[in-house]
Amino acid sequence: MTSLGLCCSYSDSGVPTTLLRWPWHSAPVHDDPVHDDPVHDDPVHDDPGHADSVHDDLVTVKHATASVFVFCEFPPGWRLGLILHPIFGRLMIPGGHVEPSESQQQAALREVGEETGLSVRLIEAPGAAWPGGLGRIRVAQPWWIVEQPVPSDHHLASAHVHLDHLYVAVAESSAPVTEPAHPFGWYAAAELAGLHMFDDTRRLAAVLFAQIPRLARQAGG
Repeated sequence: MTSLGLCCSYSDSGVPTTLLRWPWHSAPVHDDPVHDDPVHDDPVHDDPGHADSVHDDLVTVKHATASVFVFCEFPPGWRLGLILHPIFGRLMIPGGHVEPSESQQQAALREVGEETGLSVRLIEAPGAAWPGGLGRIRVAQPWWIVEQPVPSDHHLASAHVHLDHLYVAVAESSAPVTEPAHPFGWYAAAELAGLHMFDDTRRLAAVLFAQIPRLARQAGG
């Protein structure tokens, strides 16, 4: 879950983590998800002048997440879909942790389906043309990737970082095709200022509201 107002659900399965230490050498992922014990017999950590990580004296744990700004065109204009988060009590965009068997693109679509019940198509951020014949599966490009510090959550009992991949999508219909996991509604750009939501989500939504008619048209919507 990202308190940036972006990720809104948890899964019960494990999540791959990336451990960063100073200097930047790799460290194993331990069976215990709480990585807050001091590292002993390491000369790097015996040096009082070594650089501290942002969220822990020794180790920063980063979880990949995916979140989606979902838009739909109504007769009066475009609207943004927001869920009411059961813990934060705020309106947030759907999203959550990337499962071990998923790409960020797959997690984004799954989270939208689970939390809103909607069928959506992603609108990719601009990028260089993908040459044919490479024999690789290309993952859809998010619009932004942000690091969001979070406290303990359902996946980890200590403070860590969500590496959130922010996607943009258009709903095929304003009506859900399956039962949504959370209360859900559509909101116009003019309503953003009065909504109980995280301010960074509000600001990013405002940026996208100004562009979504052109983006949807270029993407064939």
